[in-house]
Amino acid sequence: MKCRYLSLLFVIVVGCLSMPAHAEMVIIVNKENPATKMFLNQVAQFYLGGSNLFAPVELAENSPMRAEFYKKVLDKDPAQVQAIWSKLLFTGKAKAPKEFKSSAEVKKYVSETPNAMGYIEKSAVDDSVKVVAIVP
Repeated sequence: MKCRYLSLLFVIVVGCLSMPAHAEMVIIVNKENPATKMFLNQVAQFYLGGSNLFAPVELAENSPMRAEFYKKVLDKDPAQVQAIWSKLLFTGKAKAPKEFKSSAEVKKYVSETPNAMGYIEKSAVDDSVKVVAIVP
């Protein structure tokens, strides 16, 4: 009986240790951009085609961080965002955000593109970009 409890405890501990830690997400812009702070509803406008002042970039469609960003910042699920962008693209009112496979690629592009905006893990931030918002 004692062995069974130890086995169960071991499975629980190993399971908890193997779970990915929640990475804090931030919104970044080019370090030369005059923006210093943004509210998340402002960020959402750019990612939903409501303004072309910034050129938003995204992580790949299958990225868990992308789904989390949609939920926490845009208050939408991926299908809703896809529908919005399909309409915008069809009417020619906006250009779809560029997609990148990793936070490193997003950060590199944003650091090289004056009006770009992206989201990455806070731990990936360095002095090549500027954080303008933190996603809770």
